[in-house]
Amino acid sequence: MRIATSAPTRIDLAGGTLDIWPLYLFHPGAQTINAAISLRARAVVETRPDDRIVLTSLDTGVTVEAGDWRELRARTSLRLLSRLACFFEARGIALTTSCESPAGAGIAGSSALNVAVCAALAEWNRTHYEPEALLQLAMNVEAQAIGVPTGLQDYRPAMYGGIAALQLEADTVRRVPLDLDPEDLEGRLVLCYTGEPRNSGTNNWEIMKRHIDGDRHVFDCFERIRDAAAALREALDRGDWDAVGRAIDCEWEHRKRLAPGVTTPAIDDLIARARRAGATAAKVCGAGGGGCLFCFGPCERRGAIQAALAAGGARLLDFRVDRHGLTRG
Repeated sequence: MRIATSAPTRIDLAGGTLDIWPLYLFHPGAQTINAAISLRARAVVETRPDDRIVLTSLDTGVTVEAGDWRELRARTSLRLLSRLACFFEARGIALTTSCESPAGAGIAGSSALNVAVCAALAEWNRTHYEPEALLQLAMNVEAQAIGVPTGLQDYRPAMYGGIAALQLEADTVRRVPLDLDPEDLEGRLVLCYTGEPRNSGTNNWEIMKRHIDGDRHVFDCFERIRDAAAALREALDRGDWDAVGRAIDCEWEHRKRLAPGVTTPAIDDLIARARRAGATAAKVCGAGGGGCLFCFGPCERRGAIQAALAAGGARLLDFRVDRHGLTRG
């Protein structure tokens, strides 16, 4: 038996970090805006002729083997894959994973991989999960693997694809697809890898602790980030691209104030180069400190922005807004 799955990564346009429970409960109206992109994470489960479990990450070149799924509980290598294999009580399988996203890119590669692996192992285990239940499982196991809380938004683009708002409310988390042509957005975006990976779990956890401890500065930053996300959604609904750029720029300005490490001199240099080439806004993906950067600007300036980022040492990433989420086969 062979089961293959894949799920898209995402660009978080605005509102990130607020999707970590319970932060959004303190900011009524909190939401995130994101777009699934065609850099996909992939998982393949194949039946073995024996009962051994073999987990392989093609991206890291690491393989973990065990004679019984219980042996994987304490493994530190491929911790997420090991915990997922434990949850599904895997036996007699080879699980192989890969991701088109660079390591530590901030575009939710681990969450996309998590969703793809959960779907593949659930099918192998002949267990049916409704989409939201599968996402809850993926989120909880990832929190176990990294040792800190995870956000809510990254799993939805992986599952559903497209461009959407995630409304974060006390009684529910509601994904609302946005009614716009994906090509209108992707033609105004440039995505690049800065060359430095980042650790979102650490960054977000430190910021979250400061918020919970009553840091008024952090609270105010999140109020402004929430407002910028709302303004971005309204601008996208109107097709007002100038206002879209202003909202992204506003979100980044307040996100930089959350902690000193959110931006770096290298990131600031790349953004300055992009702006000189015609970008009207830019921000890092995820928690910041490295990883990917996206720039927003007029369609006619896209080539110039790409050239400016490449000249600054960034690695350009080719992508499209992915209309499809989790796929099998």
